[in-house]
Amino acid sequence: MMAPLHCRLRQRASARPLREQQKNYAMSTREIIKTTCPRDCYDGCGIAVIKRDGKISKVLGDPDHPVARGALCGKCAVAYNGVWLDPEARLTRPMRRIGPKGSNRFEPISWDEAIAEVADKLKSISADQGPQAILHTHYTGTCSNIANSFPERFFSVLGATEAMPDSICNNAGHVAWGYVFGTSAEGFDPRQARDSACIMVWGANPSHSAPHVHKHWLKETPAKVVVIDPVRHESAAEADLHLQLFPGSDAALAFGLMHIARRDGLLDHAYIAAHVIGYEDVEADIEAATPEWTAEKTGLAIAEIEEAARLYATGPSLLWLGQGLQRQHRGGNIFRACAMLPAFTGNIGKPGAGFYYLNGSAGIIARKGVAPEYHAPEEEGEPAPEISQMDVPDALNDPERFKAYMVWNCNPVASNPDQAKMISGLERDDLFTVVVECFPTDTATYADILLPAASFLEFDDLSGSYFHFTVGAQVKAAEPMGESLPNQEIFRRLARAMGFEQPFLHRTDQEMIDKALKTMDCGVTWDELKEKGWVWGTPEPLNLWAKGTFPTPSGRIEIASAAAEADGHPRAPQPTVDDHPSEGRLRLLSPAGKWLMNSSYGNDPRILELMGQPTVAIHPDDAKRLGITDGQNVTLSNSAASLSMTAVISDIIPAGALLTDKSRWPGKEAQHLNVNALHIAEKTDMGESTSVHGVEVSIAAA
Repeated sequence: MMAPLHCRLRQRASARPLREQQKNYAMSTREIIKTTCPRDCYDGCGIAVIKRDGKISKVLGDPDHPVARGALCGKCAVAYNGVWLDPEARLTRPMRRIGPKGSNRFEPISWDEAIAEVADKLKSISADQGPQAILHTHYTGTCSNIANSFPERFFSVLGATEAMPDSICNNAGHVAWGYVFGTSAEGFDPRQARDSACIMVWGANPSHSAPHVHKHWLKETPAKVVVIDPVRHESAAEADLHLQLFPGSDAALAFGLMHIARRDGLLDHAYIAAHVIGYEDVEADIEAATPEWTAEKTGLAIAEIEEAARLYATGPSLLWLGQGLQRQHRGGNIFRACAMLPAFTGNIGKPGAGFYYLNGSAGIIARKGVAPEYHAPEEEGEPAPEISQMDVPDALNDPERFKAYMVWNCNPVASNPDQAKMISGLERDDLFTVVVECFPTDTATYADILLPAASFLEFDDLSGSYFHFTVGAQVKAAEPMGESLPNQEIFRRLARAMGFEQPFLHRTDQEMIDKALKTMDCGVTWDELKEKGWVWGTPEPLNLWAKGTFPTPSGRIEIASAAAEADGHPRAPQPTVDDHPSEGRLRLLSPAGKWLMNSSYGNDPRILELMGQPTVAIHPDDAKRLGITDGQNVTLSNSAASLSMTAVISDIIPAGALLTDKSRWPGKEAQHLNVNALHIAEKTDMGESTSVHGVEVSIAAA
């Protein structure tokens, strides 16, 4: 039936603007800019920025990039097309605090005023108390090379105290593998997977922290995939074999796997004799780590321990140790114990074999032994003082210790331990706090001066992956929002205001990019890299450690380490097992979630919607014993805090443990707290690092 005439006239009238819009859209100019995702992620994806009439209309995965393959991960796809393009969500002008700390009351000021005020305060503190009374903290808010590293030049000249960046994340593993291999920053080339028979992923969750590795790399390899993790995450569930051990029993499992390899004649004694020190130091403990003993200590079935040992030891095998693995009280010892696997089975230096923690500086290898241009220069004289991030909350509460706190590339209120103490330190009126940020984070609300940082879409840089050996162009796709500036320009201006004349503090971005590309010898100029978007660091897969020499004092793999012993650690790794929590307590794991990148993206409305309310997974046996039902509101408590969540009953986690996600923005939560409120700052055995996965809590129905 035909619509009445007046309805048809309305339809024609409404259709005309739509047709005109479509015509105008077709006539608009379209531009594609290739760039690289600089987030703290193993993937290092290529990005295609779509611009229409000079404005960014969409941020997508680069279809020509070997990792992205045309798609961003879910969290980046939402955030890069959400808050990162929203001027209302960004910090766009320098600001000075006008209300009480934490009140989020600021007034706009000019860049000249902001830089002068910061410089005057730093000069005054340096003159009166010394530059060590200035604490600066940073981490991986951006991993693009210049923006991530250049500000360290300023602080190296100033002589300020640094909160050791890796102590909030992964320093125990770095120190441990430094003892064993002499380095923690050169692992295996992922392209070697084509020759592997087994890939063992221990303490990492690619489905959340390396989505494209999970989606492509792990599924396209011909190798059997073995995942060792207390959590049955997506990568574990899809693996050929998942060993769901109890948290803290990893070192015992490593010794148990070596027992089976030794028993079955799968150790490479020729490789051990030529390239390893310390087999004799651990041989008795390996012999004692029977399958029965290992099963008892780990909670695993003997059959799966046997299968994992044979798959790995037969090889060729790749071993990937995740950063979550060493966030335990004995995380360093665990890493040293796991290092026995490649060392004793000879799964090193041949196609399809190797070990991995991180690769190079953002995955870019300068094989010539020359540090890339963007690194902080090494200067003669005493190094600047350091403290662990675990000590920062206490230190900020000591008015005699620090007079200024400068924060860039991180959100410590969301990420640091002892959250209540962290906030009380930031509330000090006599602590001059400067925050360099893209967004008004929880930490920014306590700033005296806010300096707006440009986003990765708004300046040129180099970026890559700390997994894949790719070098990526980070290409300016838009002008900085408002008056925001790249990190490096902010610190160049501060250097000028401080009267620092060292040339390396005033290099232009292009000078540093060109020199870095020349040093890395990737065979491209900046213009060529911008056009392509990315290149491999080396054209062919690298067979690392093929010569069997290592940067240790002996030149060998040091399972037994005199350096470790001199630092107060056991000479060799021990088959340790953490005690199970005491009566009435459970061990709380808080790894990376699906929708956040550390705390990044925690202010995106769609991300908040996708995350929903905070939940905690509890094993059915524990739930039954404690009278907790699925979907019930529960309270997690320890001496640090109490926190409400919704219980999810699931065997995704073993009995005796709980699971929740890290790094929600406290200010977005009903209690204005996140899980780090429960994080008591106890250090790992090595590296003064976080042992957040050793936190214990009680849980009860609210």
